[in-house]
Amino acid sequence: MIETQFQEAALTEPPNRRLLHDLGYFGHYLHLHAGGRGGKQYVLITLVMHGGEMSQRDLLERACISSASLSEVLAKLETEGLVTRTKTEEDRRLLAVALTEAGRAKADKVMEDKNRFEKESFACFDEQERAQLLDYLDRLVKHWHALEENEEVPACRN
Repeated sequence: MIETQFQEAALTEPPNRRLLHDLGYFGHYLHLHAGGRGGKQYVLITLVMHGGEMSQRDLLERACISSASLSEVLAKLETEGLVTRTKTEEDRRLLAVALTEAGRAKADKVMEDKNRFEKESFACFDEQERAQLLDYLDRLVKHWHALEENEEVPACRN
């Protein structure tokens, strides 16, 4: 009952407010279902995409989280037996992060789930509608980039 009242109230909101609200919901939904830019799923997928191993520093440059947060994520993955961290031969100060066999299996499962999610997410649109939506979103991204160039917003920093 309350949800229906909320939906009816949302329909009376100005279109721009509804668009921003819905885009916020989409961002939340994507974060929950497709993973963020720094969580365990992101780290596993990034490692797979880079041959199963990379330096912690390189991983940090690709993630949009702090060094401390990445260390916490990696510690959890280590505890779960999904990655190992070892000092590199070239520079003993650097840590190499590598997938274990269990980590690769988990990453493969994450990728399967991600691919299924991508396929199912837009199943309510036909090919033409998806292309049209993509055109609209591309135009919105271009516009938001232009707006961003004109304001001082701190970039995501590690």
